Amino acid sequence: MSQLGRILLKGLVAILPIGLTVYLIYWLGVTTETLLSGPIRWFVPDERYVPGMGLVAGFVVLFVAGLLVNAYVVRRSMHVVEALVMRVPVVKTVYGALRDVTKLVNTSGRKSELERVVMVEFGPGRVMGFVTQENASLPGIGTDHDLVAVYLPMSYQIGGYTVYLPRSRIEPTDLSVEAAMRIVLTGGLQR
Repeated sequence: MSQLGRILLKGLVAILPIGLTVYLIYWLGVTTETLLSGPIRWFVPDERYVPGMGLVAGFVVLFVAGLLVNAYVVRRSMHVVEALVMRVPVVKTVYGALRDVTKLVNTSGRKSELERVVMVEFGPGRVMGFVTQENASLPGIGTDHDLVAVYLPMSYQIGGYTVYLPRSRIEPTDLSVEAAMRIVLTGGLQR
């Protein structure tokens, strides 16, 4: 590869993550504005409508939804709707995957168990994993207070495995979750 090609590739690698992040934020803003500007215009005359009102309305909707999730009636209604959605063959797969991913976001403000990074013996080597349950319980089997559920991700987020191991088989590390994720996502190529 020529010197010019290497320089262009380095520039692409430097700009691509920033550019995609900025574009994603821009896209979310424009989409929110577009979706919510219609309902706002039902109540606000066109001459009083200011671009950006849809985005502000989006933040208000998110805030109100966050408050309502704490209400018993709303939580119960969400469980009923979720039970119905989980009966539809293709929809339940997509919804279940998205729900599981969003549950990884810590909204309670307390430290989650996913913040613990461990090493697990794998043949002659070791693999990095994330503790998902300290006192693991397996559906239909019960709880064994000696078992720990560890998620072992594959490089480049292709997939992963959840293994249930005796506590004595895991080795704690001092790595932060962010550092461990960076190592896993890049296959150990980060510097």
